[in-house]
Amino acid sequence: MPAFRTRARRVAAGLALSSALLGATAAVASADATTDYSTGLALGQQAYQYGLPLLDTNRVHQTQTSINVPDRSGDGPVNQFHSVPKLTVPTASQKTVVAPNEDTLYSLAWLDLSHQPQVIHVPAIKHRFYVIPLYTPFTENFYNITSDTTGPAGGAYGVTHGGNYAVVPPGFHGTLPHGVTRVDSPYTRVWIIGRTLIRGASDTSAVNRIQAGYSITPLSKFGRTYKPKAATHPKRTLTIATIPGTQAGQNPLAFYTALGRELEMFKPPAADRPLLDQLKTIDVGPGLDPATDPHLSAATLQGMRAAIANGPAGVKTELTQTYLHSVPKHNGYLVLPLGHYGTNYELRAIADTVGLGALTPDVAIYPLAQTDMTLGALTGTKSYVLHIPADGLPPVHGFWSLTMYDPNGFFVPNPLGRYVINDRSRLHHNADGSLDIYIQANQPTNPKQAQNWLPAPAGNFRLIWRLYDTGSAKAGTLNGSGWQPPKIQPCMTGVGPLGTACAY
Repeated sequence: MPAFRTRARRVAAGLALSSALLGATAAVASADATTDYSTGLALGQQAYQYGLPLLDTNRVHQTQTSINVPDRSGDGPVNQFHSVPKLTVPTASQKTVVAPNEDTLYSLAWLDLSHQPQVIHVPAIKHRFYVIPLYTPFTENFYNITSDTTGPAGGAYGVTHGGNYAVVPPGFHGTLPHGVTRVDSPYTRVWIIGRTLIRGASDTSAVNRIQAGYSITPLSKFGRTYKPKAATHPKRTLTIATIPGTQAGQNPLAFYTALGRELEMFKPPAADRPLLDQLKTIDVGPGLDPATDPHLSAATLQGMRAAIANGPAGVKTELTQTYLHSVPKHNGYLVLPLGHYGTNYELRAIADTVGLGALTPDVAIYPLAQTDMTLGALTGTKSYVLHIPADGLPPVHGFWSLTMYDPNGFFVPNPLGRYVINDRSRLHHNADGSLDIYIQANQPTNPKQAQNWLPAPAGNFRLIWRLYDTGSAKAGTLNGSGWQPPKIQPCMTGVGPLGTACAY
């Protein structure tokens, strides 16, 4: 055989072998990329669920403390109460906190305990519900200063004599003045969302006097006349903060970078260690920043970016699944034990989405509905009635309410300026003592029905009940064995349940 033919065959064989090797290498690389992407996506989704409440709380902190002169909307410098002095008409810009209420006036504050403890003073409060809840950066409601209950459910409050509560940081070993109650905070940052019951607009001045009695004093100044430093000038404009990496045009990896900073500042609970050990493999955790890690593959980072982009939809899916699990035993409502989450990161993320700053069940329970009793979406294109038997009102010591929100958890403006129906509303009761609440977009023509009308938007909406101070009824309401919120029943052919005429 000619030499050139032998050489040609050897070259051809070599090329064929090289081609096969290159193909195998490409297949392995493709498989590795797929695995890396899946890993980045799966762990990124866990990081989003875990980190969302922490970063959302920081968003609120940055927004509310961005000004140096209080604005009477709850915003202002740290270590001071900033009370909202009246019930306000919702506006498009009032979207800092999800699911605000119209039952109480807020007294908001952020504590910075990095230098010393801060002493909260609560004045004597007569015959009125109030609560000064303390939250960690992880949205745990770890302590509540609240009113004393007397009498059966629905009974009156006595006189709460008030007091002084020193909120101390981790590792504090100092002594406190006599009569000051010690409250140990797990962190140096504490969020306070104080609530004081208001019985309508005419009650405003009475609540304002109570709000003026709430105060925060550095421990080193306690017992002496103290007044916070006057604001510096020039006056700063409120800055509306956002969660890094979640806005259009931002690099989604900024979410993980911000999460690393927050976790470094606020040490995660020990129980979070198993999850954080997993997240560390994609460089997510205290002080970590995957955006600067040269060892993470492009496919892993791509999966992590997708996890942030898909994060809100993922939480919404979890909410839907949790909702469907809850509705059979709660007349179509989502009823959850909020405020304490432990390692239930899914529940904590859901709470952040539907009601940031929720209280623990011993103080409040929040049945939520996004569908009617047939699991049809709540919409203003339909009319609904809630029939409540004479003995079917919530068994609370404090108060109850039913509030209308848009799908994102904000008030729905309406010509009547009515966003809630509660135990202070002037409602029309049926002859047997029962109550019908009408929910629709158009005002009923029947005056008695209009009296019990909760205006709905033209599109979809959600409803949230608030049950404050449920006492012994708490367990039964949560597990479905006790009081349940009334079914949301679509009106059919102009006639509602039990013969009650629907309004059209």
